[in-house]
Amino acid sequence: MSLRYYFDQHVPKAIAIQLRLRGVDVLTAFEDGGHRLSDPDLLRRAGDLGRVLFSEDDDLLAIAAECQRNGAPFAGLIYGHQLNLPIGKAVSDLELLARCVEPEEFRNHIEFLPL
Repeated sequence: MSLRYYFDQHVPKAIAIQLRLRGVDVLTAFEDGGHRLSDPDLLRRAGDLGRVLFSEDDDLLAIAAECQRNGAPFAGLIYGHQLNLPIGKAVSDLELLARCVEPEEFRNHIEFLPL
C-alpha cells in the first residue's frame, strides 16, 4: 500500500491537483472540514484517517517533533518550507514518497522537503 496524504490548509491546492492527476491519494483539510481543527488535532486527524500529514506550517513541525520526543504516536509528517519548496518540486518529491514508502515506515517520522 502506498502513502496516502492529508494536506493542511497551508498547502497550495495546485499540489493536490497535480498529485491526483498522477494517481496519488490526497485529502485536504478543507475537503474534510479539518481546517477548523487546532494543529495537534489536525495531526491526530491525519493519523485517525491513516494518512501522512503534509504541511508548510512551522507549528505543526514543532508539534510532531514534540510527539517524537515524548513517544506519542502519529502517522508521520512531511514538512516543506513554503519559501524553499517550489510547487513542481513538492509534487515530484511527494509522488516519489507515495510510491516508494510504506505507511508503516513513516509512523512517528518527520521528512523534510525538498528531498
